[in-house]
Amino acid sequence: MDRSAVRTRRGPRLPALLGRLLGRPADAAATPAARRSNPDAVVDCAVYVNGKREPGRPHYADAYAHSRRTRRSFVWLGLHEPGAAVMAAVGRTFGLDELSVAQALADGHRPTVQRHGDVTLLVLRTAGYVEHTELTDTSEVIDTGDVMVFLGDRFVITVRHGAAGALAPVREDIQRRAGVLAEGPWAVAYAVCARMVELYLEVSGHLERDLERVEESVFARDGSADIQHIYQLKREVVEFKRAVLPLQAPLRDLVERRDGGPPPALQRWFVDVEARLTRAVDRIGGYDDLLNSILQSRLAQLAVDQNNDMRKIAAWAAIAATQTAVAGIYGMNFAHMPELGWRYGYAAALLLMALAAVTLYRLFRRSGWL
Repeated sequence: MDRSAVRTRRGPRLPALLGRLLGRPADAAATPAARRSNPDAVVDCAVYVNGKREPGRPHYADAYAHSRRTRRSFVWLGLHEPGAAVMAAVGRTFGLDELSVAQALADGHRPTVQRHGDVTLLVLRTAGYVEHTELTDTSEVIDTGDVMVFLGDRFVITVRHGAAGALAPVREDIQRRAGVLAEGPWAVAYAVCARMVELYLEVSGHLERDLERVEESVFARDGSADIQHIYQLKREVVEFKRAVLPLQAPLRDLVERRDGGPPPALQRWFVDVEARLTRAVDRIGGYDDLLNSILQSRLAQLAVDQNNDMRKIAAWAAIAATQTAVAGIYGMNFAHMPELGWRYGYAAALLLMALAAVTLYRLFRRSGWL
């Protein structure tokens, strides 16, 4: 018999024999392979089979390999502000092209739907209301970010930038709807879109209360509204408008798309999201128009106040001019002027100045200048 074959058959038994001699279990004799750990950017990773989450939180490479071997399954990987090394590794694992990886590293994208080979990229803007006690000329009212959804045959990757729009509630909610989640990665895209639109409506509700307070301060009797505060709120509404309005075209494209889009079972859900988005767009458009009206009203008030101030200044200047005229004439000290030698000339001049001032004051008060 070949000695090498004998060594080959006996080789695997030697570690087990040494383990028994040392008092250790047979499995402990061999050194276990080191387990891969999730990078810091990974918020959550799970495999879903028939709409139900598999137990555990595997590494995304193992989860993707498992989903490719299992029917009616996919992996959902959630990332938050990943670095270049993490995103490059994710791109190699899921077969993303360089453009997709580069897009995922940057923020501030405009809402859109793009097709990169077999992968669909859906970009949405996130929005969150920043609580504040009072509105100032530097108050941050709305915090925006973005979320990118990469959709493949057996995977969905969500990459979020910014503090607003956390997707943990989305995952918890969709996991309770196994029937919808069983439709695959597009079910996650629907859930993310629905969550973003829900946030838009929630933020618009807070904005409405801010607008009411600004409107009350503008039309109050004291007119204490600062125009800088209105400009600041206007800027925040414009930022919110830029985040919401561009999403209309991508959502309409998804609803009308026949190939490479959501499955027929999810079409009506996307239609519902589009309808709610239209409601949010109408609200924001109304807020923008209302802010323009408030701003114009405040500018008109400032113009009226300035005009009133100018009239008051002109009225007091006219009153002072009469005193200056009398004092100037009798201060010229000519040798031959009437009443210079009059005993009551000084008292008469003061009386004339007082009568002129009182008469002009009453006339200006009656005309509304004072």
